[in-house]
Amino acid sequence: HYSPSTLSFSLWKLPLIQTGFCIVGSSQLYTGMAGTRLIQWFNLLVFALVMLKTEGVNVGITFIQSAVAKGAVCLDGSPPAYHWDKGVGAGINNWLVHFEGGGWCNNVTTCLSRTKTRLGSSKHMDKEVAFSGILSRFQKFNPDFYNWNRIKVRYCDGASFTGDVDAVNPATNLHFRGARVWRAVIEDLLSKGMKDAKNAILSGCSAGGLTSILHCDNFRSLIPVGAKVKCLADAGYFINANDVSGAQHIQEFYSQVVATHGSAKNLPSSCTSKIRPGLCFFPQNMAQQIQTPIFFVNAAYDSWQVKNILAPGVADPHGTWHECKLNVKNCSPNQIKTIQDFRVQFLSALSKAGTSLSKGLFIDSCYAHCQTETQETWLRDDSPVLGKTTISKAVGDWYYDRSPFQKIDCPYPCNPTCHNRIFEPKEHPEL
Repeated sequence: HYSPSTLSFSLWKLPLIQTGFCIVGSSQLYTGMAGTRLIQWFNLLVFALVMLKTEGVNVGITFIQSAVAKGAVCLDGSPPAYHWDKGVGAGINNWLVHFEGGGWCNNVTTCLSRTKTRLGSSKHMDKEVAFSGILSRFQKFNPDFYNWNRIKVRYCDGASFTGDVDAVNPATNLHFRGARVWRAVIEDLLSKGMKDAKNAILSGCSAGGLTSILHCDNFRSLIPVGAKVKCLADAGYFINANDVSGAQHIQEFYSQVVATHGSAKNLPSSCTSKIRPGLCFFPQNMAQQIQTPIFFVNAAYDSWQVKNILAPGVADPHGTWHECKLNVKNCSPNQIKTIQDFRVQFLSALSKAGTSLSKGLFIDSCYAHCQTETQETWLRDDSPVLGKTTISKAVGDWYYDRSPFQKIDCPYPCNPTCHNRIFEPKEHPEL
């Protein structure tokens, strides 16, 4: 059970593979048991690499150098970037713009630390990333969107592309310009053919899923009027819930994000005119106003939210939640009850998005986070299902108006098809 998004397929370029084919093709040169085993080993290696290559393909990076002059830059002032696998055939005028996730930074210190990573600087981004799941170019693994223009937008502003502060402190050189980056990316894609789009989807995972929620209607306004435009938020429905100590940790954190990045003016005015801007970072307070059709893919036991909203390290000084957060099977009966209560809060917050059939729901009972980017959860023989339907089919049927999809799973552990996350012991909460 590997994740194609974490693998590099540059192995295909190595001489080892050519040697492998040579040995397989020259078996008469090898005799005896050792030779047979060597041939079998290389055959197995080639087969494994073929299987890997069909599930994911590396796509090169594009830097938007022209954005620098507009001040549309990453936290460190470097140019924004994306990866683009071009559409072919019937999909040549169809566009899927998918925004990368990666949390947020809420003050100068945390934002400065991001400038030393890909989450704050395009200087540290991989020049190639693997496309799988909803980004796959293979019909078998992505039947509805495989031939579209598929773009993965890199995340380097730290505020879900909402910030815009003119001033740059020379002592830190921090640029809070996420909203400008958003505009620069979309304008660059429009100039490269998206202005002729017939179909378009704005999607994203985690903080990128929140991006697709916050920018959904704006995206619709920038795409040609006659195009079919919808949005998809994967693991982006973060809720305003107290942590296990009773503190409003995530609410305070989001307020700091919005204040640091000057995000208020780029959040929906229908929300900021009524409540504090920091609260408008929560989908439950603004999603009902979204006019564009939108689909929410989310685990009711979102592993990031359990780790960072329900039981962040600051609320658990003795580490009693540590093993539970690493693997849900390690949770005590009391912790399971707390997690079940969190699911109830999540579903209550989700209900505030409204019940219109233009909104899609795939809410499984898995301990997971981001399920559209990886092949094993998007579409494979053992992928999670609701009502015998995979995420891929649910989203495709909804987008093409074949049938609406609004399903919420029964409570954990009722769904045997779940791919529950198991984290390495060294992993720490992001907040």
